[in-house]
Amino acid sequence: MSQHFQHDVLVIGSGAAGLTLALTLPGHLSIAVLSKGNLSNGSTYWAQGGVAAVLDTTDTVESHVEDTLIAGGGLCREDAVRFTVEHSREAIQWLIDQGVPFTRDDEPHKEDGGFEFHLTREGGHSHRRIIHAADATGAAIFNTLLEQTRKRSNVELLEQRVAVDLITERKIGLPGQRCLGAYVLNRETGEVDTYNARFVVLATGGAAKVYLYTSNQDSACGDGIAMAWRAGCRVGNLEFNQFHPTCLYHPQAKSFLITEALRGEGALLKLPNGERFMPRFDERAELAPRDIVARAIDHEMKRLGVDCVYLDISHKPADFIKSHFPTVYERCLTFGIDITREPIPVVPAAHYTCGGVVVDQHGRTDIPGLYAIGETSFTGLHGANRMASNSLLECFVYGRSAAADITAQLDTVQEPPQLPCWDASQVTDSDEDVIIAHNWDELRRFMWDYVGIVRTSKRLQRAEHRVRLLLDEIDEFYSNYKVSRDLIELRNLAQVAELIIRSAMQRRESRGLHYTLDYPQQLPEARDTILQPPTYSD
Repeated sequence: MSQHFQHDVLVIGSGAAGLTLALTLPGHLSIAVLSKGNLSNGSTYWAQGGVAAVLDTTDTVESHVEDTLIAGGGLCREDAVRFTVEHSREAIQWLIDQGVPFTRDDEPHKEDGGFEFHLTREGGHSHRRIIHAADATGAAIFNTLLEQTRKRSNVELLEQRVAVDLITERKIGLPGQRCLGAYVLNRETGEVDTYNARFVVLATGGAAKVYLYTSNQDSACGDGIAMAWRAGCRVGNLEFNQFHPTCLYHPQAKSFLITEALRGEGALLKLPNGERFMPRFDERAELAPRDIVARAIDHEMKRLGVDCVYLDISHKPADFIKSHFPTVYERCLTFGIDITREPIPVVPAAHYTCGGVVVDQHGRTDIPGLYAIGETSFTGLHGANRMASNSLLECFVYGRSAAADITAQLDTVQEPPQLPCWDASQVTDSDEDVIIAHNWDELRRFMWDYVGIVRTSKRLQRAEHRVRLLLDEIDEFYSNYKVSRDLIELRNLAQVAELIIRSAMQRRESRGLHYTLDYPQQLPEARDTILQPPTYSD
């Protein structure tokens, strides 16, 4: 039997953004945090590099803002950049207060002004401003926030809960558009439960799983973006999909990212013959922004017909490598690669969704009562290309900002009405799940081939034709069979893929992460790509 649940705040997603919001909200609120798999399955846990912030006496807000604007290809919203950077130090202090074990610096860099924590530098940054916990920052942050959340008796952490769709007033025939809750598949019972909430927060991460090769976990299916779109929210700049330049190339190394901090500490990109190539593409060489590095690697691989290039830090002392990059060292060693002696084979892979659900500085979407934070959202911070380590910072700043906004509205928002149960009376169990597997594979392959690092109008047209056929097929399947995690994720991925393709077709220029051979020049005026959904969609 399906069940009804009532909470003050429903948080869909259990990563950095969702946990930050849950911990910042007042302790008397009833909060549910949903994870569609295990709690640590999201992107936060696997983040290696760190968090960008203005922390030492030699760095400035203006410098961090300027670096972000440059990396963003002229498309960042300066007010969002400034808002994020100005709140960076207090966000880091909040993490330190929570107990995050950031790496301390026994011999502080002079350029850091003697700051007590070790700061590293990554591509696009003019200063050392990346605070980190060795090379497993995400795990350190996630474990700390999870431990603190578990101490809160008002927060319920629920695993194996897959959100199916948002419930709005209009969806159930009421006047207005406020979000009232969500339908959620309980994978343990197989039933779709109904969650009532005064406020709903989407913190579901990005959509990099739409591509065949990705650094992300299997959960990165664009669920929040697709659900918000179907509910009536605008989305923005979804054509900008960041491909991390350096993922480990090995048949058994699924989704293992080689942190950009290696290049920040002097690692060099080389061709199979040992020749460096980045200086030919950008004066910043290995420290150029990610879009430039990824395109350079893609170009060299296609030019030479090779499967990968190589990232070499073996010229550094072995003790330095092992102490600064223990996770990368150990993981590579399991595949027979000793990074203190030999280079690492690497390839680009889809990594980060720069666009998302349009929100304001409080994380508010177009629908009252619905918030989107973290990678799910489009704040304007990243522009046409996210600068390294700004993503985790965005999670903390906007998670705290959204929590403050919800807190300010508590006295004005009543409990929603009793919501109707999920209707499964017209569907049956599927005996054709091979269709889901086939469509999943087809979708990710044509997105990689046609909507990848380098695009053309003809490739995008082919992708558009195929995704529309898939959407029709998936919609028919969804209407006739009981939902499963695979079906829900495929439905969401296909929807987000269609939005990515439409956004890419509208941008007739090359800017940042969107590079097309048909329009190689950058237009003089930078404009966001904002898609407006139909008035309402079931």
